[in-house]
Amino acid sequence: MSSHAVTRPAGGLRVTIGAILTIATRDVLRFVRDRARVVGTLIFPVIFIGILGGSLQSNLGASAGYNLLVFTFIGVFAQTLFQSTVGGLTSLIEDRESNFTQELFIAPISRYAIVFGKILGESVVALLQAVIVIIFGVLVFRVPISPVQLLGLFPVALLICGLGGGFGMLVLSLVGSQRSANQIVPFTIFPQFFLAGVFSPIQVLPWYLDWLSRITPLRYAVDLARGVFYAGKPEYNLVVLQPPLVNAAIIGVMFAVFLVVGTTLFVRSEQNR
Repeated sequence: MSSHAVTRPAGGLRVTIGAILTIATRDVLRFVRDRARVVGTLIFPVIFIGILGGSLQSNLGASAGYNLLVFTFIGVFAQTLFQSTVGGLTSLIEDRESNFTQELFIAPISRYAIVFGKILGESVVALLQAVIVIIFGVLVFRVPISPVQLLGLFPVALLICGLGGGFGMLVLSLVGSQRSANQIVPFTIFPQFFLAGVFSPIQVLPWYLDWLSRITPLRYAVDLARGVFYAGKPEYNLVVLQPPLVNAAIIGVMFAVFLVVGTTLFVRSEQNR
């Protein structure tokens, strides 16, 4: 009897881990097979970093006191991770409409395991896209990145993916169809590009924009990435809003709140179908 009691949790744990990995693998394979999304991954870094960053550097770089192309590169790096994870979670709505989520939620695994599987899969996809951004930055735009900076950006990338996954779960819990998701998700992301300072500094803002910026999740992701990248550099105080540990703590709290509330509301909507 005691032997059976000991082995049962281990079997449950193996089933849960297997389910998480299966769901994550499914999402990664979806990305690899989606040529339009892969091509978009290659194009958007060129547009955002090359055109916006290059233009800002040519016109305002001297007066800013730091390289605005590098500034934009780090912003796009964080934005890519966040946006990709949020956007990837929209597949939950597609799964709902095909009744795949109904099959998942009646499976003998934790509902949080299902959500973690989705977030894990989309995080892997986002990390692949971020690698492409870094390759573009180093080879095409000559952004100087040391091995130490790359090592520091890896845990930052994981935190940003988690934040994006939690935020995406919260947004998707409030929409009822794929059409609504396609309209609402971009509306919740695109304003954050400017409020978070992805392309331009936000040290000084009008009071109403400063208030909106402070409740924008992407702001803390971008500032965390810049805090790690610019650590020890003379321009650190010019581009970083607050210490990395503060940003990391805020991201952790946001992730927990978004995940719990979003998952609870989404599961409730599934049960009411």
